[in-house]
Amino acid sequence: MKLGIVGLPNVGKSTLFNSLTKAGAESANYPFCTIDPNVGIVSVPDERIKKLGELYNTKKVTPAVIEFVDIAGLVKGASKGEGLGNQFLSNIREVDAIVHVVRCFEDTNVVHVDGSVDPVRDIETINLELVFSDIEILERRIAKTVRGAKNDKTLAKELALLERLKAFLEDGKLAKSFEAADEDEENWLRSYNLLTGKPVIFAANVAEDDLANDGADNSYVQAVREFAQTDGSEVFVICAQIEQEIAELDDEEKAMFLEELGLSESGLEKLIAASYRLLGLISFLTAGEDECRAWTIKVGTKAPQAAGKIHTDFERGFIKAEVVSYENLMEQGSIAAAKEKGLVGLEGKEYVVKDGDVILFRFNV
Repeated sequence: MKLGIVGLPNVGKSTLFNSLTKAGAESANYPFCTIDPNVGIVSVPDERIKKLGELYNTKKVTPAVIEFVDIAGLVKGASKGEGLGNQFLSNIREVDAIVHVVRCFEDTNVVHVDGSVDPVRDIETINLELVFSDIEILERRIAKTVRGAKNDKTLAKELALLERLKAFLEDGKLAKSFEAADEDEENWLRSYNLLTGKPVIFAANVAEDDLANDGADNSYVQAVREFAQTDGSEVFVICAQIEQEIAELDDEEKAMFLEELGLSESGLEKLIAASYRLLGLISFLTAGEDECRAWTIKVGTKAPQAAGKIHTDFERGFIKAEVVSYENLMEQGSIAAAKEKGLVGLEGKEYVVKDGDVILFRFNV
């Protein structure tokens, strides 16, 4: 999974990226200090995989990972090449979802690119640039399609979709709220990879005082939450400065620090939970003496496709899957005890994998 972190200059975007990935992206108080997208690979925190490792006395514990891309600060006019606009827009096309950092704190020492704090205006600034960029993509596609549409029914149908979609975006709406008429239109829509079609998670960056009650008293956060409701997006509250401090601590110190702040989880854990919900993702687990590992799949994935995540041979030669839920396995204390109680199922090709399934795949190639 690849998440692009975006936001206007000086909203706390690179500070957040640094703390999430400990990658130390250069973070300075002026626009465009992030020109090349910094990429960081982050382990998905999952207690289950650690406990499985202890149960199996395993040599290696491998968590699932998420890739974060810190994308250069955006300004008005990016779609026309202002600031670092075009580079920003091509980097963002490659991600599965967008984490949009919005500033919900006052600080006279940190300049705001538009002179005042207004998170909804900032969201609309970035959305507008994404809409302009998508319209440009559609215009190029229309120019290509129009030539063949006179003699080809399929192309004529696609052209009608393109023109409808372009008019929809020109009204200032986002592609993700556009309704395709049938399967053909859905497939075409996916193939355009439109920026405004991507799911969005808003990271409301607040001062430390607003963290404990999750921004309940912060009017900026409320405004972002109201906007997200109309938009079908996720919101989580974070303090990028605090995350930076947490990133320097070991697990024990981190737990104590969070407790002092009245928090149960770090911003990274909140973000990962929000992105899993938004993208419809779950983890299944594999366990043994050599390695215990978590694998990320989409909700609704069937056993052979889950096996293919491990290796294509597993999918090609899939026979059966031995499945036990994580809870049952931990309760019984061993796979043998779980089998005795009849808690291990032998599942075929139609089995839909559930979150926390511990699976052994049987295959023959």
